[in-house]
Amino acid sequence: MRAYIIRRLLLFVPTLVLLSLIVFFPIRFLPGDVIDLMVAGQETSFYQAGMTREESIEQIRRDLGLDVPLHIQYGRWVGVLPDGEGRFHGLLQGNLGDSLWTGRPVTDDIFPRIPVTLELGILALIIAQLIALPVGIYSAIRQDTWGDYVGRSIAIICIAVPPFWLGIMIMVFPAIWWNWSPPVVWVSFFEEPIENLKIIIIPAILLGMEMSGVTMRLTRTMMLEVLRADYIRTAWAKGLRERVVVMRHALKNALIPVVTIIGMFLPVLIAGTVVVELIFALPGMGRLMMYALDQRDYTVLLAINMLIASVVLIANLAVDIAYAYLDPRVHYK
Repeated sequence: MRAYIIRRLLLFVPTLVLLSLIVFFPIRFLPGDVIDLMVAGQETSFYQAGMTREESIEQIRRDLGLDVPLHIQYGRWVGVLPDGEGRFHGLLQGNLGDSLWTGRPVTDDIFPRIPVTLELGILALIIAQLIALPVGIYSAIRQDTWGDYVGRSIAIICIAVPPFWLGIMIMVFPAIWWNWSPPVVWVSFFEEPIENLKIIIIPAILLGMEMSGVTMRLTRTMMLEVLRADYIRTAWAKGLRERVVVMRHALKNALIPVVTIIGMFLPVLIAGTVVVELIFALPGMGRLMMYALDQRDYTVLLAINMLIASVVLIANLAVDIAYAYLDPRVHYK
């Protein structure tokens, strides 16, 4: 196991390099240019005194380091090539870059928002499993009963109803009918835990519902398959109680594919937080990413995407390690 984990950690480096290439170059080919946005209006402060529009554009491009070919920009961003002043300060030096618009380090914009997205994602995952696992298990052990039909209907509804649509409905119609809407002024959990939960619980439930539908159906399918196995019939023949058979003998084996799908949900969850954060005005990374995309702030977009990629890689490793715990037959060599 230790050798396997070390090999996986070593694979992070080439994987992140490949991801950095995939992220860096397509972003630069998006329609519109950050320089054009900066000098779009005559009143903009980005115009240089005594310069024409074209001269201002060239000066700003040089100041931001965008006047060199893309492969040199990539090398400077990674930290393997020096900038115009001969300094190395890229990813390899622990520098995520500076915002093209504000000039501030990207970390100053991203790090305060990480706890918001992290809290929303973790709470959504917890809610999804609290819904999916009990309903999926119950549907399997009570197959083709009314309880099973209700559980399967709940799963289909959770899959079919998009969280952004339901979020818009929650924001609009209660305000019209009852003069109420969810609070949108963010409060940290460490300052006001109750107020924080009032703000984040509805977005977390919406995201959790979307994930719970697929997990619910997969849990039911895998439980049915395991309950038909020979060793489960042997457990029944021994006279063990239903609770012991289901929880001790069947559930752990049935959860292996479920853990896989939970790990695969992580990038989907992060993508889902983008829209939900916009609807509920949550100051998370998803909202910052949309703002940076609108403003063509390349360094902010690159930093967020690399952080997300790192989290997904770590989560996949954690899922693989969880296999060995759930099924002793799994060995990594």
